[in-house]
Amino acid sequence: MATSYRPMMQFAERQRDGSYFTGNGLRFATEQEARDQADDLLSRWFVPTGYRVELSADEPNYRWDSESHKVVAL
Repeated sequence: MATSYRPMMQFAERQRDGSYFTGNGLRFATEQEARDQADDLLSRWFVPTGYRVELSADEPNYRWDSESHKVVAL
């Protein structure tokens, strides 16, 4: 069973599923990578109000490049 971490952005309005959080297909090998990516995204977007990182059973499919501040596909 694979383990990865996914960043979930928080919004003031409820999403379709009733949650205030939504994510995408980004999965990182470490919690820190997911947090770093979410921090970067939150600093550039104006709509999200926060984020959280969730554990996922999916395979990691990206890594965070801290020098370029970009996600890199695996």
